[in-house]
Formats: sequence, structure tokens, C-alpha cells
Amino acid sequence: MDALCRAEPRSRRPAAASASPLPWARFSAWLDCVCVVTFDLELGQAMELVYPYDFRLTEKEKTSICYLSFPDSYSGGLGDTQFSFRLRQSGGQRTTHYEDDGEYNREAPLMLQRESAHYFGYVYFRQVKDSSMKRGYFQKSLVLVSRLPYVNLFQSLLQLIAPEYFDKLEPCLEAVCNEIDQWPPPVPGQTLNLPVMGVVIQVRIPSRVDKPGSSPVKQFNQENLLPAPLVLPSIHELDLFRCFQPVLIHIQMLWELMLLGEPIVVMAPSPTVSSEMVLALTSCLAPLRYCCDYRPYFTIHDSEFKEYTTRTQAPPNIVVGVTNPFFIKTLQHWPHILRVGELRMSGDLPKQVKVKKLAKLKTLDTKPGIYTSYKTFLHKDKTLIKRLLKGIQRKRPSEVQSALLRRHLLELTQSFIIPLEHYIASLMPLQRAITPWKNPPQIRPFRQEDFMKTLEHAGPQLTCVLKGDWLGLYRRFFKSPNFDGWYRQRHKEMTQKLEALHLEAICEANIVAWMKDKSEVEIVDLVLKLREKLVRARCQHLPVKEETLQRVGLYIETIIGSLPEDLQTVLHHH
Repeated sequence: MDALCRAEPRSRRPAAASASPLPWARFSAWLDCVCVVTFDLELGQAMELVYPYDFRLTEKEKTSICYLSFPDSYSGGLGDTQFSFRLRQSGGQRTTHYEDDGEYNREAPLMLQRESAHYFGYVYFRQVKDSSMKRGYFQKSLVLVSRLPYVNLFQSLLQLIAPEYFDKLEPCLEAVCNEIDQWPPPVPGQTLNLPVMGVVIQVRIPSRVDKPGSSPVKQFNQENLLPAPLVLPSIHELDLFRCFQPVLIHIQMLWELMLLGEPIVVMAPSPTVSSEMVLALTSCLAPLRYCCDYRPYFTIHDSEFKEYTTRTQAPPNIVVGVTNPFFIKTLQHWPHILRVGELRMSGDLPKQVKVKKLAKLKTLDTKPGIYTSYKTFLHKDKTLIKRLLKGIQRKRPSEVQSALLRRHLLELTQSFIIPLEHYIASLMPLQRAITPWKNPPQIRPFRQEDFMKTLEHAGPQLTCVLKGDWLGLYRRFFKSPNFDGWYRQRHKEMTQKLEALHLEAICEANIVAWMKDKSEVEIVDLVLKLREKLVRARCQHLPVKEETLQRVGLYIETIIGSLPEDLQTVLHHH
């Protein structure tokens, strides 16, 4: 390990042969950059280093990263702390060494897609007494900045590299980044071995075709790796049971609030608790994508502070995690505030917080609780609590309890979403209505009242034992960004499917027979339309077989070949 950390520093890799990827291309598939934030007596938090050196962050982004990389003074204890944040990108689209054609996002589950407008920050903060420093303390954060929500992978990576970095500093960091630049890219569905600092991290990248709720496949391809790899069961799933400990009896309410995209403040004693709780909340709708904004850790220095604390308009659809008690005053007007204490695993069911009226949220020493006037649409699931309690009594491992909790939330979300899936599938035109020489028919509009009529015979009651006002819940859901995001995604997929079916219909048609009684203008018009379809199919990666696209290409050549030579020349040059 020492030898590794004394590796030669390298600011830029020389341009390689054309077969090699661009410098930092592989690194950029995982991380945008690595930052080191330190405490400066005159400046406060200051950016000490950004690596690779040529990665450009705007001044606004640098300032935000500096503030988000240190715990608030209220929550700072001695020792090492790990937490996460999410940051809005400023300054428009950025060029990156990673050439992403969108393939990863097409194959990854929606909740694990690469972000286009936000960065995730994964932080390892160290604060220890050090008499050689002016303040008497060593305070520094190592931050991995990425567009991927792989919280488990990146926090595990930090546990390996941060202690070593704090000991040996910059040459060590350069060596680690060079190693990451040798990693294979994250490909959904693949199990990857990622070597770093003498350890091999083994991960499986989830795929969109995975069965929801299936546990990661046990890894067999150890390839006689020595030392044995560090196998991560999941790149992103948190220990839900540990995160939700103090609110287990309110899990139904929290699920509803997240489903409806309600504004929620999580007030926690530390950035670790705050970021874990926010990430746990956003994950509890899987496989439905949480389409609202969320900030696992947020400070009063954030550029969006005014936007979130203004009382002149309703709070935005966002879950925000804070640790500074000052927020109790500034966010008092928010409709749902979850105040939690330190998370401690014990042998019994932890003390459960109570639901309290917002009016009681006045003092800085506000007790833990859910401060809201929200009334749930569905009744509580008492069987879940009984099963979790039984697990505690039998000393069941936390990961088993988490799996139970995740399964419950998955089944609840599926029971809610399946009727919507069935209804939207019924809006697709019949395949026999798709004819080769006419534009494909339109998808019928989504009518909320028509959907509501289907619930009597095909509603959530078919798969879920929970009673309550399901209709009221759907009506509220229709007004949320989560419905809008779900509908847009489904509509896009259905439109692409229609395009694909239309191309297949064209391939099966008798094109020579169609051309017999057509004028040159009509034939040229068909050539241009087919070409446009072919370009769109390739650019949008429509679900069409390659042989179908090749056949359409041959059809175009056949049609052009039937035209006079002067027209052929024009079309070949077009």
C-alpha cells in the first residue's frame, strides 16, 4: 500500500493511441472529480484541491461544496464522519471526458440513472486534535463528486482511501485516481471487480430488467482473486431498518408523503443521520421514481437558502435534511417536519417518535417527532410492526429486517402502481390499427375519471390487504410531480414502441406493389419519410431489431433505384 501511495504523480496522461480511451474517460464514467476541503483561519472552509486538475467547477459550485463538506458547528464531534449531499449544477452543460451516449440511462433502473443537472457529494470528514495547527485541530474533508447515486459504493471507497490520504496526502490521491481510471465502466447487469489500494471491490450494477425486490446475485466469478474481494451486496441500498428505527410505526405516513411529493424537512443531530434519513425516504417508493428534488444535507450558506425559506410562496416539492437548529425558525411554515435524534441500534424497538401539531414546533430544543397535520389516506399496517418486533425479540440481523421492510414498501408501491400500469397500457392503439403507409395512430389521452372507474374491479385491493381511501390517495397523486414524471416516462416509452411497430409493419409490406400506381412526388416523399424514421430509430435507440433497420435501408435503396437517374442522383446527395 505504501508503495502504491508513493506512485509517481501525474497531472495529465499523454495522448494515447486511438485504441485507448481518452485521458480520464474511465475515471469520468464513475466520478467527475475529487475535492479536498480544509479549514482556513482567515477564509473558513476553503477548497485545497480539485483532481483531475483540469476539471472545472464554477465558483458557485466550489463555495457550495466547501460549506456542504463540513458538519455544522452544532453537530461536529471529534473523529471521522461520513455523509452525503446533493448539489444543483450551475453554469450550464459541462464538457466531460466521459462520452455518454445515454446507453447507461437506458439500461439502468430509473432511480439509479446518471444525473444531468445535479452532483452528488460523498464526504469523509476528519476532525482531530492537533497541536501543530493554529486552532489546535486538524479539520479536513475528502469529497468524491459524481453524478451517480451509488452511496454504498462511494462511501465504502472513502473508508479505504480517506484514512490513507490524510496520512500521505496528494501523491496517494493521484495514485488512487489513476487506478479508478483503469476501472471498467458501470454497465447495468454486470458484476465488476474494481481494484483500489490493494483491495478489489466487487459490485453488481443493477439493470432495468432485474425483477423488482430480487436480492443481488451471489457472486461466483471470483477468478481466484487474491486477496478475496470486498463484495458489496448493493451499490446503493441503505440499511432501511436502521435509518427508519425511530419512525417504524409511521412508515405508512412517510410513504404517502413521499408518494405525493410533499415538502418535508428532516431535522437531525448530524449530517450522517440527516443524509441517511433523506436517502432512505427517497428510496422507499422503488420501483417508482421519486421525481421531486431532495437535499440529503443542506446548510444556511446554500445558494437556495432564500428560495426554500421564503414565506411569500408555498414550500417547494423537496425533502431537505438539516442539522442547524436555526432552521426550526426559518422553516416553521413547512407542512411536515421530521425531527430525529441520534440513531442507536439496541436490543429493543427504539422509542418511536410521536405525531405532533406544527404549533408545538417553537423552541430550539424541540423534541423528536413528526410535526404535521397530515391525515393518512390508508390505515396502518399493524402486521408489519408485529413482524419487525418479533425480529427484534429473536435478534434477527438488521439486514434481514431491512429486507422485510423493503419488501413491504415494494409491495405497497406495486399495489398502488399496477392499476395505473394496466390502465395506461389500455390506451395503446391495437397492433392491427398500425398500417405501413399511414402515420401510426395516436395514444389515447389519460382520463382520470375513466381510470377511477377501473378501480372497482381492478384496484389495489386485489394485491394489498390495507384498507382506506385509495381513491382519495390517487386523486392527490395526480397533482404531484411523481405522477407527472411517471406519466411522461410511460408515454415516451409507448410512443417509441408505436414507432418500432410501424417500422416493422413497413418491413412486412409489399413495397413494389405499393409503388405501381404512385407518382414520383409520392415516391420521393416516402423516401424522405423513411430516411427520417431510420435516423430517429437510431438516435432514439428505439426497441427495433438491427435486421429490421437494415431492411428499411434496403427498401430505401430499392425505391430510389426505381426512379429516373436525375432523381436518383439528387436523393443520393440529399
